[in-house]
Amino acid sequence: MGLFGGNKESYKDKKSLVIYFSRADENYAVGYINKGNTEYIAEFVQEFTGADLFKIEPLVPYAKDYATCIEEAKRRVGNAPIKEKLEDISGYEVIYIMSPIFWGTYAPEVETAIKDLDFTGKTVRVVTTHEGSGLASMPNDIKRICKGAIVLNDSIAIKGTDCKNARNKIENWV
Repeated sequence: MGLFGGNKESYKDKKSLVIYFSRADENYAVGYINKGNTEYIAEFVQEFTGADLFKIEPLVPYAKDYATCIEEAKRRVGNAPIKEKLEDISGYEVIYIMSPIFWGTYAPEVETAIKDLDFTGKTVRVVTTHEGSGLASMPNDIKRICKGAIVLNDSIAIKGTDCKNARNKIENWV
């Protein structure tokens, strides 16, 4: 039961899309990994909702070491080309947007991927992975860029060190 006795709306049966950025290699507090933390979360959401996945990939890959990567990310803000762009999200009701926190918000490539899409009437749910930044400003930044969307206030932040084991948390959230 939700607030005031109402049931929480279920998003599990709605046509959904996960748009996510995830980075393997060296991650803060996690070390070198073969699969990015956010990708685990994207796959859990897909498991529980049947969502389609769209992985945002930078045109030029980031350096493998963390320190160089974060400096590269800082320089890419406002100019982060990606390998492939989504052209149309009209067939989806719910859009999950996921990213690790880079410099207080989503990875720069996320903005490149979503800025020209028509979010009118779409329900957007935000997920961050982090090592202490929580949601940072990502939910507000998503509201700013996804014009016409209904960005829910139920955003969730998962510590990178917890991502592999967050299946139950994601199942309860979805």
